[in-house]
Amino acid sequence: MTKQAAPKTGDQALVRQINLALIMHSLRTQAPISRASLSQTTNLNKTTVSDLINELNKRGFVKELGMQSSGTGRPATLLTLNPQAGYIVSAEIAVDFLEVLVTDFAPQAIWQAKEPIRPGTSPEIVLNRLIEMLRQASAKGQTVSKNFLGLAVGVPGMVDFATGTILFAPNLKWRNVPLRPWLEQENFGVPIFVDNEANMATLGEHYFGAAKGYNEVLYLSANVGLGGGLLRNGQLYRGANGVAAEYGHMTLDPHGERCNCGNYGCWETFVNQDALCKKIVQALQRGESSSLAEKIQGPQDCVTVEMIVEAAQAGDRLAIHAIQEVGRYLGIGIASLLNALNPEIVVLGGILSIASEFLFPAANDEIQKRALPWNRETLKIVRAAHGSDACVKGGVATVYQSVLSLTT
Repeated sequence: MTKQAAPKTGDQALVRQINLALIMHSLRTQAPISRASLSQTTNLNKTTVSDLINELNKRGFVKELGMQSSGTGRPATLLTLNPQAGYIVSAEIAVDFLEVLVTDFAPQAIWQAKEPIRPGTSPEIVLNRLIEMLRQASAKGQTVSKNFLGLAVGVPGMVDFATGTILFAPNLKWRNVPLRPWLEQENFGVPIFVDNEANMATLGEHYFGAAKGYNEVLYLSANVGLGGGLLRNGQLYRGANGVAAEYGHMTLDPHGERCNCGNYGCWETFVNQDALCKKIVQALQRGESSSLAEKIQGPQDCVTVEMIVEAAQAGDRLAIHAIQEVGRYLGIGIASLLNALNPEIVVLGGILSIASEFLFPAANDEIQKRALPWNRETLKIVRAAHGSDACVKGGVATVYQSVLSLTT
């Protein structure tokens, strides 16, 4: 019989890394949990689990909560992830605001700030202000732990994830902005992740929100533009060049309005906050009656989604009709994506998600008409748990995933 070669040192290290990741993920999803239960859920023997827990304990990632008695046998020590293991900083660069969130490893929020920015502001001005906010965030994080675990930044555009370069952000009007190299000059001394904001939000809803427990997820983010993210088998789908899921730039009408990407009739020109506001303003200019007429004295940018939703909830027919029209276009696009992708759940985030009580019924009417029955029958369409904060929550999830995999 041929003697089997002993595992190489590199192979042993890889197996150990995989097993550590298994333990970390089980602690995230099932804590508080005992060593014996970890052995059962991971299929690792008790000695291996104990050894790995000791290593994680030394690295500060695990916390003992106390003893639990099952009534028979020796009491078991319950374990959880240690909130003081470190802090995470997450940021979003949007068309009209900057937002930064700091969490501990629980992850519970430590500090959060949001500042308006003028659309069209140069990358240099925006990034300099972002760096100031990130420094402030890091100082807040150090009040909990000296261990800075990672920094993530989401942007509304196509990103080369490997290099952290913003390739094209049409609504920001940015091209080829080397964001991660810019941030690395600040010597934060941690892994830095730059990604499309909808990708980050998709991961955030999967880890902490409405898509928790689902592995086939379609996420849509309706703000100034319409972004998207796709989770396949629990992993973000990036495509051949890393810029997949730009669903907002599917052509809905080849003779439609020019999109900021340069194309005509993109889906996002029908489903975004400006499209909704335009419908209200144009109807008022035609002389249609609405309670909003008393509140809108200036140009279109005086109309807000919040104002329109509030009017709709009070029964304003124009506001309801405008939201429903946007909802129909939302449903038309979703139906096509259902037929192509067959997700388990569709999650809507961004500012338009606050109109979900009027958007979803209108969207569902179109889905029922246009999606294949096998794709629509078991589908759930839900509002993102974190709404307009979905991206920064997703940035936390991005760093979290990296730490849980112990790849940093």
